[in-house]
Amino acid sequence: MKILKSLVVLLVFTGLTAFTINNSKGYKVGDVASDFSLKNIDGKMISLSDYSTAKGYILVFTCNTCPYSVSNEDRLIALDKKYKTKGYPVIAINPNDPAARKGDSFEKMQVRAKEKGFTFPYLLDEGQKVYPKYGATKTPHVYILNKNKGKLIVEYIGAIDDSSRDESNVSERFVEDAVDALLQGKKPKKTYTRAIGCSIKTL
Repeated sequence: MKILKSLVVLLVFTGLTAFTINNSKGYKVGDVASDFSLKNIDGKMISLSDYSTAKGYILVFTCNTCPYSVSNEDRLIALDKKYKTKGYPVIAINPNDPAARKGDSFEKMQVRAKEKGFTFPYLLDEGQKVYPKYGATKTPHVYILNKNKGKLIVEYIGAIDDSSRDESNVSERFVEDAVDALLQGKKPKKTYTRAIGCSIKTL
């Protein structure tokens, strides 16, 4: 009986950790986000300000090792292909501490990006200083930023779509709907959804 109860508790905890709650820390929709400078897989330092012609950004905290992140890699490539030329490039950041998850080392990031043919920057949040500012808790976790009078305004926070593991079951594409609205000069109808994924790894 004790073993059964322990299994039930473990299953409930595992299920709950796949979802984010409305975190009290980090940015909320409507907040002004700050820029950063992080190392890309090519060794160069990247900031959002480097994209002078961008209208905004599809900023996603993701990683090599989380199955939810892996399931969304092709979707991120597709989003970048669709929206980069329209002014909303994908910027991917790995928030995991490599000391806590060896599969998320900078070298492994380089390998994974090459294997998948990433068309977007894949940055390492060295020292894990950026993700807490944004309030990211999962991988993947998306923040859509919009440039407005020189400021970066958070317009959407949450999941890429409504099917975290199987793209064939997607019925609502949250990120696409939000970016399409912004391109039309409108506010997204849905600005917050639950991010479903793995917890960010830290020591």
